[in-house]
Amino acid sequence: MPEKQKGRPVRRLTKILAVAVPLAALIPSVASASPQLAAAPSAQPACATVPVTAPQGAKIESVRAERHAGGTVSFPATPQSPATEITGVPAYCAVTVTLTHVGANDHVKVAVALPETGWTGRLQGVGGSAYAAGDFGAPLVRAVKDGYTGVTTDAGVLTGLDTSWALTADGKINRPLLTDFATRSVHESAVIGKDLVQRHYHRAVSYSYWNGCSTGGRQGYSEAQDYANDFDGILANAPAVNWTQFAVATLWPQVVMNNDHHFLSNCVLGAFRQAAIQACDPLDGVTNGIIDRPDTCRYDPRSLVGTKVVCEGKEVTVTAADADVVRKIWNGPTDERGHQLWAGLPKGADFIWLAGTQPGPDGELTAPGFPVAVGWVQSFLKKQPGFDTSKITYAEYTDLFRQSVREFDRVIGTSDPDLSAFRRAGGKLITFVGTSDQLIPPGGTLAYRDQVERRMGGAERVNDFYRLFLAPGVEHCGGGVGPQPVNPLGALVDWVEHGKAPATLTAATPDGSATRDLCPLPQVSRYTGHGDPAQASSYSCTRH
Repeated sequence: MPEKQKGRPVRRLTKILAVAVPLAALIPSVASASPQLAAAPSAQPACATVPVTAPQGAKIESVRAERHAGGTVSFPATPQSPATEITGVPAYCAVTVTLTHVGANDHVKVAVALPETGWTGRLQGVGGSAYAAGDFGAPLVRAVKDGYTGVTTDAGVLTGLDTSWALTADGKINRPLLTDFATRSVHESAVIGKDLVQRHYHRAVSYSYWNGCSTGGRQGYSEAQDYANDFDGILANAPAVNWTQFAVATLWPQVVMNNDHHFLSNCVLGAFRQAAIQACDPLDGVTNGIIDRPDTCRYDPRSLVGTKVVCEGKEVTVTAADADVVRKIWNGPTDERGHQLWAGLPKGADFIWLAGTQPGPDGELTAPGFPVAVGWVQSFLKKQPGFDTSKITYAEYTDLFRQSVREFDRVIGTSDPDLSAFRRAGGKLITFVGTSDQLIPPGGTLAYRDQVERRMGGAERVNDFYRLFLAPGVEHCGGGVGPQPVNPLGALVDWVEHGKAPATLTAATPDGSATRDLCPLPQVSRYTGHGDPAQASSYSCTRH
């Protein structure tokens, strides 16, 4: 891991899972417009290939420039994202730089999109999702529309859920590519992006920002931990920090069902979810279908035993075995002594993503497992791409969890709570996590924040540069029944450029029927007991 810089200021379940994982690229609020700096001079620089300085330890293989006319830019639907159309995009110059590293045999692409008009002097790094290091589609173009020079990278690896790049031909971990994916390529994309800005516009970047969620959120935290000078502001939502724990912990529901030889239908799982919401929703003082604080929900799944549930026209009775599986999933993975290894799925979150089942060839239910976790265990831990994770015993699971941390934490763990270099550099970090996150249980981020506070002087001192907001009822990177953060990037820009630390983040449902102001920890948003529970004015920030 690089040294810290010192610094300057399914058609069934499978398809559903594949669609869900890259949500970081799909949530408009993450890439919203931000307050404007004065635009750069109106003279249009030529879109041409220019020399690019190679980052230390790298070699430039090629540089290609291509002018895009802008206007309305459309992106077709893919298995990972819906069709997207962005209007009002200025013409821009897209420069693709390919680089390699000595002895690595890698080929990393960095894309830099430079608007012809309306550039504000800002640079925005665009994060990835799952095993994709970046996004060359809509988020990059949105950055251009909002007046940024956009930059992203593929880290030299394949995208989405493919981990075939993890192993060399002789079956060993491809360390250079893992390093590219984990840390190196985002840093180098920032360096290259700033270099190209200087050469293209003949002026330096005024402010640089990171914008990512999920994997992109982890990348943002990695930058804050290891490259404090790259970005003035980092927006890193639903981050996959503590990657080496998270990537094994999210396989836990599959391990439980296979070891207990008991598989719940998705319908029954849904009944447990709704029962938890019904039981714990009122605890925050208002009944709105949202559990504000799942960690305080004491609902016991055994309460549902004996209840009859109608699934696909058939009546099913909930059993004690059903409740035991759900209890284990909510409690999270444990070791051989029953001690918790990691946070479980929050009560009220959708089970399908981590614990969903589907009929096997014989009609019996199976649990395929969360694909990000399956890929990590197969390729990186077992080093057998075809390994059957359904065969993992409880004992082996504990060993794999420990192996993951032992072998890979220093490379991709993103778990270092020492953010002192980032603070000294004047950096600002904003994160929101949904309390109903169904892909990355928020307990990991909350635990990380707690570690930062203990190391760096407590919540108030940490809030001087790093603010974490809980978003009740919001799912992974967005979605869900809770009000969504409206423009967190704009709040970050205000903080960096004008010193306006966000006391709250504005949030609203897509139809505008409900609003809420999200509060930075250690405060949480609570209903005041009077007023319209759908309006932000009826809530206040209180310490939890």
